[in-house]
Amino acid sequence: MNNSKPILIIKTGNTYPQISQHYGDFDHWIHTGLGNTPACVISAHHGDPLPEPASLAGVVITGSHAMVTEQTPWMRALTHWLYSLVKDSPAMPVLGLCFGHQLLAHALGGEVADNPMGMEVGTVPLRLTEAGHHDPLLSAIVGHPWAQVVHRQSVLTPPRGATVLASNVHDACQAFRYGECVWGVQFHPEFSADVMRAYLQALSGDSLTQQQVDTHLQDVRECQDASSILARFARLTLPQVA
Repeated sequence: MNNSKPILIIKTGNTYPQISQHYGDFDHWIHTGLGNTPACVISAHHGDPLPEPASLAGVVITGSHAMVTEQTPWMRALTHWLYSLVKDSPAMPVLGLCFGHQLLAHALGGEVADNPMGMEVGTVPLRLTEAGHHDPLLSAIVGHPWAQVVHRQSVLTPPRGATVLASNVHDACQAFRYGECVWGVQFHPEFSADVMRAYLQALSGDSLTQQQVDTHLQDVRECQDASSILARFARLTLPQVA
C-alpha cells in the first residue's frame, strides 16, 4: 500500500499576529489535530495553485477572517474547485471548518450571509440531530456536545440534499454532511481553550466590549470531543490512500 497521499489543508486566511506568535496558525492547529497522517498546506488566499484531486487522500478547508459574501477572485476560484471536487470525486473526504464550512456550503448551492443574531463567539453548546448522533464524524461529540466558535456569518440555508447534523439556538446549521463524506462544521475543532481565550481578548474593544469578553471567558473550556473530529476525519481518509 502506498501511504504517500496527503490530506490537503487549504489555508484561507491567517489568525491575528499576536495569536500566531504564541500559538501558531490555523494550518498548524489542524495539522496537529490530524495526528501522524501526512498533510500538505496551500494558501488559497495567496493564489497558490490547487492540486489535482487524484494526488490527495482528503481535503480540509480552514477558517478565515474573510467573509464568504466578499466573493473575491480567490474565493471564486476555490469555490469552483470545490464544486468540481465534490461532483467528480464523491468518495473524497472533505471537511470545511468555519469559513471553510460556509464556502463549501456556498459552492454546493447553499445560502451564506450575516447571521441575524450577530456574532457567535466562545465555548457554546450544540444539539445533534438524529442523523448527527449516527454520523461517522459528528457522533464523536455525542457525549460532550460543546465547541469553540467565532463567526459573524452562517449557513442560513444548507445545500439541497445536505443533511443537517448539529444546530443550536444561534445557528440552525452548525454542521452538515453532503453525500457520504463531505462535511462542514461551523465550529473550530482545532481551537484549544487557550486559543479561544486569546481570540476573545483580541476582539476586545473591536467586536466585543471588555464586559462581554469577561462574560464569555468564564465559559471557555477544553472541548476534547470536538477536537477529536480531526483525528477521526484523518482515519476516514485511509480508504482513499492507495
